[in-house]
Amino acid sequence: MSDENTVAMVIINPGNPSGCVYTYNHLNKIAETARKLGIVVIADEVYGHLVYGSNPFVPMSLFATIVPVITLGSVSKRWMIPGWGLGWLVTCDPSGLLRKDEIAESINKLLVYSPFPPTLIQGAIPQILEKTTQDFFSKTINILRKNLEICYDKLKEIPCIIIPQKPEGAFFAMVKLNLLLLEDIEDDMEFCLKLAKEESLIILPGVTVGLKNWLRMTFAVEYSSLEDGLGRLKSFCQRHAKKYTLTGSTAVDQQIHVEH
Repeated sequence: MSDENTVAMVIINPGNPSGCVYTYNHLNKIAETARKLGIVVIADEVYGHLVYGSNPFVPMSLFATIVPVITLGSVSKRWMIPGWGLGWLVTCDPSGLLRKDEIAESINKLLVYSPFPPTLIQGAIPQILEKTTQDFFSKTINILRKNLEICYDKLKEIPCIIIPQKPEGAFFAMVKLNLLLLEDIEDDMEFCLKLAKEESLIILPGVTVGLKNWLRMTFAVEYSSLEDGLGRLKSFCQRHAKKYTLTGSTAVDQQIHVEH
């Protein structure tokens, strides 16, 4: 919903934590909608180009002739250097609306003042941007794609974890917990706390990003560590799975499985 107080539309592409990647046609509709509403588009593209599915990454700046676009970028994701808290804003405004309304000038004024400027990182950025080869990016995509496949396949083997969709971009997966198949676990927070205590495995509870009883996990780790972590996750879920006793000539405990 928009009203007279709405000044911009924010999109995150590729999506975090969903891993969705918007198509060209979808982004074009977003641009047309923003134009009709008389607002700008702020495109968070810090995971730009980290895509593995059928949809290629399409920068929102391609639609700047329709609506002014402010793009957010960062070195920490595509260049795989987490902790380097340095990013940038790029305005794409062929019509000059952002300059006319002094929005670009206001952004510049805000960016001038920072209590902790990352001076050393700023000094390294020109060479990082200029000298990183396409081979580096290709290898990164191949590694992440391989990790995504094993993560997706192994998670499907765990009955209490439901995967709504396979991520197509970024390096996170959002999965849903089926608490009906677990005993002594009431919600995602308790699941993650017990998992950390019993298996020394850290997964972010979905409630921290507004999705109760979901889990947010990353596959941007070493392949061997990912395999080990998924194995620990499976063991934990098996250990806490509900057991159902069948009465009859022989009493057996049987775990009930549901189709995802």
